[in-house]
Amino acid sequence: MKLYWSSTSPFVRKVIVSAHELGLSDRLETIPTRVAPNKPDLALLPFNPLGQLPTLVLDDGTALYDSLVIIEHLEHIAGGAKLIPSSPAARIEELRLHALCNGFLDLLVQWRIESMKDTKQIALINAFNLKSSMIWARLEATAEQIGQRPFGLSAITLAIVAEYADFRFPRLGWREKYPVLSSWHQSIQSRPSLASSKFFDSSKPQ
Repeated sequence: MKLYWSSTSPFVRKVIVSAHELGLSDRLETIPTRVAPNKPDLALLPFNPLGQLPTLVLDDGTALYDSLVIIEHLEHIAGGAKLIPSSPAARIEELRLHALCNGFLDLLVQWRIESMKDTKQIALINAFNLKSSMIWARLEATAEQIGQRPFGLSAITLAIVAEYADFRFPRLGWREKYPVLSSWHQSIQSRPSLASSKFFDSSKPQ
């Protein structure tokens, strides 16, 4: 399977970490890909007309996109119910927690794009500050609950929220403001799936 990949994408990293947790890392061939809202990758578009990462191309040529769809497929290959519970109530709760974390990743990525523009929109800045403060507070209140669950999709996504914030927004100082979340992240950050897939900017020398 070929995974169109970027070292800076939190959604790609969700797939990479999930594949590692499922024992499927060696099944993925990563294809380095750079995408931007104003510069689609022409090699990617035939497989994913949305031009988004991650995109997984199966051995039969079928293309899967959206990180959750890809992870669901990897779960199926691995035998199921390892990252996402199978029982209806537990599954919905896992997906609910994942939706909060994943939605925050969406917001952080959009804020990253907006922050690189020469002209800033005050309304967007205010909206981001309002939403992000409320989301951080909810994650702080949720971290203990996620920590009591098996290390699954919601925990993976929350860990990536923490590390993406460190990677792209080091001045946020979220760790001092949200000690429960910070403590939880410190307790799981050495997991091989996370430690082996750190964010890095491939355009800069390492």
